[in-house]
Amino acid sequence: MKSHKLNIRVYYGDTDAGGVMYHGTHLDFAERARTEWLRDIGHQNSDLRSEFGMIFVVKHLDIEYVGPAFLDDMLRMETTILEIKNSSFTMHQRLYCENRDDALVSDMRCALVCVDEKNIRPMRIPAELRKALEDFVE
Repeated sequence: MKSHKLNIRVYYGDTDAGGVMYHGTHLDFAERARTEWLRDIGHQNSDLRSEFGMIFVVKHLDIEYVGPAFLDDMLRMETTILEIKNSSFTMHQRLYCENRDDALVSDMRCALVCVDEKNIRPMRIPAELRKALEDFVE
């Protein structure tokens, strides 16, 4: 099993007045990691329509906030795949703080659905993308 890793620093705009990372920033970082994972397997969100006539949409997201992250912390988002179905898959994303011995900051599960770009209805995940997904199954 492979996992995709993305390093992210916490900047001033990611925090509150006390220097603690906002809860919504976890979701921003998860989206960034999913986008970079897609890019690393050879695709871009902006090209999915022209390549496959589809887009991915978030169907469900669960997040557990485990510990804080602070201004200037270096974080690492690790992404794997929990499950693949015909038109959807579930990603497991864990955010760690490298400044604090890889302490877990948040643990997320995100279900994404492959939908036809024209009518926004579920469609089968294209074979090329499915093959890439399978490499990251936990």
